[in-house]
Amino acid sequence: MPKLPPESPYAGRWVARVNQKIVAHGGTPEQARHAAEKTRHKEKTEITYMPTPLNLPPLLLDVLDALPADQPLYLIGGAVRDMLLGRTSHDLDFGLPGDSLRVARRIANKIGAAYYPLDSERGAARLVLIHDDGTRDVLDFAAFRGETLEEDLRGRDFTLNAIALDMHTHNIYDPLGGAADLRAKELRLCSPTSLRDDPVRVLRAVRLAANFEFKILPETRRTMKEAVVGLADTSVERQRDEFFKILEGKQPATALRALEILGVLPEFLSELAAIKGVEQSAPHVDDVWSHTLSTMRHLESMLAALSPKYDKSKASEFHNGYIVIKLGRYREKFAAHFGESLTVDRSLYGLLFFAALYHDIAKPVKSKTEADGRIRFLGHEVEGGEMVAERARKLHLSNDEIDRLKRIVRGHLRVHDMARRMLEQREQAKGQEGSGAERPSRRTIYRFFRDTSEAGVDIILLSLADLRATYEHTLPEGLWKAELDVARLLLENYFERPEETVKPKSLLDGHEVMKAFDLRPSPRVGAVIEAIREGQAMGEIATRGDALAFGKKWLAEEN
Repeated sequence: MPKLPPESPYAGRWVARVNQKIVAHGGTPEQARHAAEKTRHKEKTEITYMPTPLNLPPLLLDVLDALPADQPLYLIGGAVRDMLLGRTSHDLDFGLPGDSLRVARRIANKIGAAYYPLDSERGAARLVLIHDDGTRDVLDFAAFRGETLEEDLRGRDFTLNAIALDMHTHNIYDPLGGAADLRAKELRLCSPTSLRDDPVRVLRAVRLAANFEFKILPETRRTMKEAVVGLADTSVERQRDEFFKILEGKQPATALRALEILGVLPEFLSELAAIKGVEQSAPHVDDVWSHTLSTMRHLESMLAALSPKYDKSKASEFHNGYIVIKLGRYREKFAAHFGESLTVDRSLYGLLFFAALYHDIAKPVKSKTEADGRIRFLGHEVEGGEMVAERARKLHLSNDEIDRLKRIVRGHLRVHDMARRMLEQREQAKGQEGSGAERPSRRTIYRFFRDTSEAGVDIILLSLADLRATYEHTLPEGLWKAELDVARLLLENYFERPEETVKPKSLLDGHEVMKAFDLRPSPRVGAVIEAIREGQAMGEIATRGDALAFGKKWLAEEN
């Protein structure tokens, strides 16, 4: 984690001077003055701010230019924390006294952002600025919670989020010592009632600890456990939003384990409790819950190895190294895939991790022990698709998100099946010169993406992580290579020749099919179009004449 600038031990602090000598310091001018008065109460003190180097993003300068010179405005919380850590934040929270809605609307007009009033009673508004490259900045404005800036900061969640930057002077106000906690990598509550006042902060604490590798102090951990019961009284939307930030952040599997220990999951995602302790036969090395967390851990490691910001240390071991060899050419394609969104509030990256969390959710329902003692879960992927869709509806996810989750969970075994069939066919073909039957056919490739659509990419990635988690260190090299061969073939067709094998352009539309084959509007019209499209994907149909001849033959055979 980046360190705070070392230029001065008082950088970012307010200091009290007597005859140019620093005699006390604090997070605010008042704290510095009071500290000085304890030892130098008869002497005149001078209170000044010791600046700390900050890399202010250009957007903050645009906001300042749009701000009246006499209007106080403070950047508060996560964005200040990230600046102190040398990170870039695209979620900016501002606090101010007075009419925050009027100020927010003025700034929106000046910088060209969309304006959304969030809470007129509390004076909260949101600005959304979408850039040419598709990225966006979110600026939230709210009136102080309390009479002063310090009251507002003391009412926040954790000390590292209770730091403010004066937009005019760039002075920092840190009454609770949040910067010191950043240095110590400790997560500390602003007040003993912080979590009781808002139990959703329990989820936030786990996210911050995972993202920044902070230690949660014992007293904070105890307070978190006590506050969990209050989650039931908070809105499901707020719980959902904080949870998806966990999935989109670092170490989601570690965060899930922490939520389990704290007792959060039964209050929030109750069906997950059923997969704990559910045994699985070999080759699985873990029960369903541990396997699920391992799948998420491998997925995170794998996506890091396939990121455009490639970190060789993430792919140093054999399995990830082989992923880079086979799939590394698609780094930019993967980035573009996850850069798309089904809703402005959540990413496809987080949605994939949610699917990973639920990919085996139906195994307790479908568990069956056979005569030989092996445990089977036949049909768990189909039932799991329904279960994840039901949970997604309860979380008020969009219809597109629900459909994507359902497709991923329903399809998460298909790549495994292709790889195993390929291995079996390779064994059967040994000694048969020139046999190429082991590769999935064009029909198989076409039907995979026909059924999964854009979720196919997610399924491929989840399947690889699932296979790693199934075997862990016992994973046969041949099976791993076969799975990657299938993944490479599918992605090659999806990314490099979609119009050839994935989504061939229709040679006949519905009206042409009805006219050519004397059909009335009915499901048969769509079936003919689909049969022709599959023929195109297989390379059997290339022209409109081919399509007409194929359609005639297909209808005759169907009758």
